[in-house]
Amino acid sequence: MRTPPNERLTPDIAEASRPRRAEPEERCPERRCILSGETGPREGLIRLAVSPDGLVLPDVQAKAPGRGAWIGVSRGELTEALAKGRLKGALSRAFKTGALEIPADLPEKVEDALRKALLDRLGLEMRTGALILGTHRIAETARGGAVSLLLHASDASEDGSRKLDQAWRVGSDREGSGLRGTVLPLDRAALSVALGRLNVVHLGLADDGAAGRVSGLLQRLLHFTGGSQAASTDDVPASAERRIDDTNT
Repeated sequence: MRTPPNERLTPDIAEASRPRRAEPEERCPERRCILSGETGPREGLIRLAVSPDGLVLPDVQAKAPGRGAWIGVSRGELTEALAKGRLKGALSRAFKTGALEIPADLPEKVEDALRKALLDRLGLEMRTGALILGTHRIAETARGGAVSLLLHASDASEDGSRKLDQAWRVGSDREGSGLRGTVLPLDRAALSVALGRLNVVHLGLADDGAAGRVSGLLQRLLHFTGGSQAASTDDVPASAERRIDDTNT
């Protein structure tokens, strides 16, 4: 923004015209796990933050202010590190202080936070119209080639899931490929409560962008709980695969 002649550049104008400096965490697209030492995209790791009174808590949306520490291990590995004191040491080095309180149920809190983030995202996608519910509607949409990601509740019947998987393969022109929907680490009761619908057993995402957003959160949850990975390159249509890759860059 240009300043008219003879007009002083006041602090508010100077601040508005000055490019915003990215925070150190924003400038780096990858993070290093404080326990394993491995690096990866921040979307695949879990951020831990410290409250003003020193309590360590999960920050799965990575929005809490201040310094953060990142982990990319499973729940079992986190539980072991907590029990053996390795987590305390790693956090003390990351936050440069030993005055930290680590709750004994931190692994449970992390899993609960990841589940909530996934359910909240599914709710948002439903409100935008990207989420498809109902077996008959999902089957018709899938056969028409308009389903980017197919999900099943953990207690869905094998027969019902198999029929929808077949419809998805037909609509995606992937017959014989083994393409199948992902089994969620959530049962129909949890899905029904979160989405405010009765008997939610199967879900479809009708938009590549929505599929990428949901898949990213789901993969983090499955990795942490030790479940099978969601939406691998063998298990999604090419269009959805490209969108998932884009969300992880």
